[in-house]
Amino acid sequence: MILSLLKSTRLSWTAKNIHMYLLVVTYAYYSHLTTTQPLKILGGLILVTVMWGALYALNDLTDLKSDSKDKIKSKRPFIQNKIRLEIIVLFILLLIILVFAVALISFPASFTVILLLMIINQIIYTLPPLRLKDSSLAPFSSTGTNNVLRMASCSVLLNNVFLVPFSVYLLMFLAGMGTYLMYKEKKKWMNGLSVLFCLLLTYILLVGDMNWMQFLIVIVPPFIATIPLYLSNYLDKNKMISWADFLYHKVVLVFYLVALIIFLIAGY
Repeated sequence: MILSLLKSTRLSWTAKNIHMYLLVVTYAYYSHLTTTQPLKILGGLILVTVMWGALYALNDLTDLKSDSKDKIKSKRPFIQNKIRLEIIVLFILLLIILVFAVALISFPASFTVILLLMIINQIIYTLPPLRLKDSSLAPFSSTGTNNVLRMASCSVLLNNVFLVPFSVYLLMFLAGMGTYLMYKEKKKWMNGLSVLFCLLLTYILLVGDMNWMQFLIVIVPPFIATIPLYLSNYLDKNKMISWADFLYHKVVLVFYLVALIIFLIAGY
């Protein structure tokens, strides 16, 4: 039971959190903003990861029926191992309470507010009566918004939520939307969004909102990992999604974690 509860937090998916935190830290580094408290950044990353662990568990709980009919999702822990509803809910609540307790005591109020926004966004996305994941608004309320909130949670720890240019916030919002559309096989919207993403990225590089080193470190690795996800719309879906999951949530995760630590040490 304990193992299933821990698996439901999808710790390997912390790659998304590390990705956004690394992006923000590169802006601090290249802006010559001294990171005097690297442990504070890592602490915030851990809290965000634990928070998302609870939210992933909530998502799995609310999708038990639909996931059981999906070949890939049917392997999720709450389906493989039946656990009493009240235990799952208690587990989720304990994680959320723990995160907020630490955040309120040790982190800025703005960081706690962003954690709260993460919860609100996920509740709106996952739970009835709104449950936006079943509506046409799902691409806007899921990964795209979550990318922005992840970046903002790191930015406020560096005392400037606008440390990252607005154009880059928008870029990562579009990247999140694109990933969602690929996964849901919305080919028409996916192709249109890809064009918009490329145009915005070109603008960002031309005006200097992102340098080439940031591009190579932060943008290229997930782009490579996303190729199998894109191909899943045309080839063996299960196989391609498995490859995308391995590349991003395993290989890129390790690369980003090492890169984040290097930037924090260099900034310190």
